[in-house]
Amino acid sequence: MNFQQGWLLWALPLAAIPILIHLINQRRFQTVRWGAMMFLLAANRLSRGYARIRQWLILACRTLAVLGLLLAVARPLASGWLGWAGGGRADTTLVLLDRSPSMQQTAAAGGLSKYETGRRQLAQALERLGSNRWLVLDGTTPNPRELQRPEDLTGPAFSEPVATATDIPALLEQARDYLVANQAGRTEIWLLSDLRGNDWDPEGGRWPALRDVFGPLSGQVRFHLLAYGEPAAGNLSVRVTEVRRRSTAERAELLLSLQVTREGPPPGGGPQSLALQIEVDGARSELPVELVGNRLDIKEHRLPLESSQTKGWGRVSLPADINAGDNDAWFAYGESPPRQTVLVTSDAGLTRPFELAAAISADSRIPSEAVVLAPAELPGLDWSNVGLVVWATPLPTGETLTALEKHVAGGGQVLFLPSGDAGPARAFGVGYGPWVEPAAPLRVETWRADADLLANALSGQSLPVGQIEVARYAPLQGEGTPLAELPGGIPLLLRVPTNRGGVAFLATTGATSDSNLATNGVVLYVLVQRALAEGSALLGTARQLTAGGTQSGSSNWQRIAGGADVPSGGPEFHAGVYAEGDRLYAINRPAGEDLATALPAERVDTLFDGLNYSRVSEQAGSLAGLVQEIWRLFLGAMLLALVGEAALCLPQLRRAPAGPAPTPWGGFAAPSAPGTSASVGGP
Repeated sequence: MNFQQGWLLWALPLAAIPILIHLINQRRFQTVRWGAMMFLLAANRLSRGYARIRQWLILACRTLAVLGLLLAVARPLASGWLGWAGGGRADTTLVLLDRSPSMQQTAAAGGLSKYETGRRQLAQALERLGSNRWLVLDGTTPNPRELQRPEDLTGPAFSEPVATATDIPALLEQARDYLVANQAGRTEIWLLSDLRGNDWDPEGGRWPALRDVFGPLSGQVRFHLLAYGEPAAGNLSVRVTEVRRRSTAERAELLLSLQVTREGPPPGGGPQSLALQIEVDGARSELPVELVGNRLDIKEHRLPLESSQTKGWGRVSLPADINAGDNDAWFAYGESPPRQTVLVTSDAGLTRPFELAAAISADSRIPSEAVVLAPAELPGLDWSNVGLVVWATPLPTGETLTALEKHVAGGGQVLFLPSGDAGPARAFGVGYGPWVEPAAPLRVETWRADADLLANALSGQSLPVGQIEVARYAPLQGEGTPLAELPGGIPLLLRVPTNRGGVAFLATTGATSDSNLATNGVVLYVLVQRALAEGSALLGTARQLTAGGTQSGSSNWQRIAGGADVPSGGPEFHAGVYAEGDRLYAINRPAGEDLATALPAERVDTLFDGLNYSRVSEQAGSLAGLVQEIWRLFLGAMLLALVGEAALCLPQLRRAPAGPAPTPWGGFAAPSAPGTSASVGGP
């Protein structure tokens, strides 16, 4: 328990004063044997047990009264789970904030959001608990930000939720690094979150390592989780899946593809009518739609443009609901750049299927080009026009690898294929093992159909990935996200995490002796075209970016739509449209923030197994204090103890002995027979 006047606890030994007085009084009396009293003592032994219990109860009440008074004067702080989890003033308090878009959910439209509610409750609690130092980690800066006082937590520096997901394990790793580097003493770590699974990554491999580090510090480091796991039933979200400008005979038009999703069942069980607001360069229009089920895909909605409008920006908005963080989708448009693919190989026949897939554009209006180069020809390559690199030769090293890393950092895509000689080299942390030839061809068993290169089509129809058979493969060695797996969990297509751009490794080739990728060309064509589209999207004057990570040159961006000046963290963390020279950047939340489900509280608790950890579940809009003064409770306990002591000290009521009743003249009424009366005695 925490106390605002903790120094008064040194006076707790004063609660023993009634006991000392009792012991002193016991020594005041001397025992003298007196024969005339022996009979009375013998008669009193029958009630001595009750009298002793009564005396002990009186002593206990007096002791509790003094103890209650001392605790009340010390001004204790408590609130259920927190009141008994404290233990004095902390040396360092670290506040970990989940600022993801889902934290903008409110209990009702227009009320306080989870994020705003949590900030206010934390500021109030930290002010009362006290600490020598307060620091905030929210994922937008590499180092913790120090607060002068807890009230600063509700200030403008943290007022705007960011548009990116919050990596909770990464925040805990930052907290760990700070504690180790600064040798902090007693530390309280407060975590504010809505428990969304995409933020917590419960199945990731970082949690065991965090428990191993914090476990030995359980006596020094305490975790407090303020959880807002309330589901967002009925919440709608919108995003722009594709935007393209094209010229017509007389003017130009904008082709806009949208996706609307809803969490939970539809209200009333039937279709839901919506009016989407579309803004393009300041001009607004309305698109009535009907949402049947929980998802609606709108493909290439046409918006007229003036022929002189070669680039611009816009926004698609939903009607207000319980979460404002996913009601807007920003986009930027410009003239579509040509799509160029570079295939690096020493054997052109090995990459021929990929060359054909890259050269045949999915949109006849967008020119595509595929160039085959030998590794020695790379130094003269103009990387500024390359969207996709297909690498089918031993993994690069040295300057060549550096050039590929710069290409990916600029938003480009790289697809690696195994070569004849795997070798020990690694690129982006992944390498190839020796070739494996199973006794019978292996068919793809699982693949990721919800996102990335093998995702379902906009119509919801899945790709025939399960028909791919592999007769020979080179095992992938390294960390990444499997997009397709063979039986036994063997990765066939592996995505390597990057801040920008994309890197993928394929465990086989398109040669007929290795797989049927070339003969069953649908999967190969879609894979190549999607990677090429993602890499080429960053080559034009308008770019669609996902919030989070480090955007090159973002410090020079100017925010032209999406709100006021960015309060913290830089443009890459806040949705909106930004300009840099003649280029436009539209930044939106990650796709994982839409329909992100909350983890069960019990599942989150298991992530902190073995740590000094407590959790409280709250709801948006609740401003009940996490910490409250409870000195009145102890004062009331003192009064009850005094009342009990007084009641025990009252003399026992004795009844008058049975016998003849006195008469008015001082005599006694004698018993009389029926029908007669008599009296005995007189004045």
